[in-house]
Amino acid sequence: MQTNPRPSLLYLVVGGLSYPVLRLLYRLTWRGVERLPAVGGYVLAANHWSSFDPWPIGMPLFPRRYLRFMAKSELFWFPLGPLISACGAFPVRRGQRDQEAIDTAVRLCREGHVVVMFPEGTRRQKGLRKKHEARWRSGAARIALEAGVPLVPAGIAGTDALARFAKLRVAFGPPVSLDGLSELPVDEAARIATDRLREAIAALEESLD
Repeated sequence: MQTNPRPSLLYLVVGGLSYPVLRLLYRLTWRGVERLPAVGGYVLAANHWSSFDPWPIGMPLFPRRYLRFMAKSELFWFPLGPLISACGAFPVRRGQRDQEAIDTAVRLCREGHVVVMFPEGTRRQKGLRKKHEARWRSGAARIALEAGVPLVPAGIAGTDALARFAKLRVAFGPPVSLDGLSELPVDEAARIATDRLREAIAALEESLD
């Protein structure tokens, strides 16, 4: 019987300390967890408002799943680098096609991890939603297609108003259909899958309004 990778000790400690803060102070709620694969790796892709986004998207799965996050390579300096690595992060060089980061993500998915991606590529600024949607990256779709794992959408709301203690909400959707895409050229398959993913995330966001 396949089992999921166990979270690191530091991941469990940070999650355990964060859980009551998010649930009580920020009144975190979520729905759709039953749609997520219970066993095996997948790519979990969401909209991106804040650097705090990994917390609300990870808490609904805590402590059952070990979420792995791409983090910009500039963060991996001592002593921060070893700490965030132990919490599940791995580096990516932004602004370029980082094949090493992609290979790492594919390997983690195949090993049964949940790899979290923010396809918008950067945090949104208020009022610029349309601009950022037009610049979505196809990395999440490419990784899911190459690894042969589900591509799961999620919507996050409230992390753009943390200073006002806004209520945090997360909605998970069913995996995006990748049927037939393996027969297409890689770039075309990734583009189609990314378009489907963007539509699914947008629908989940709207459902949180």
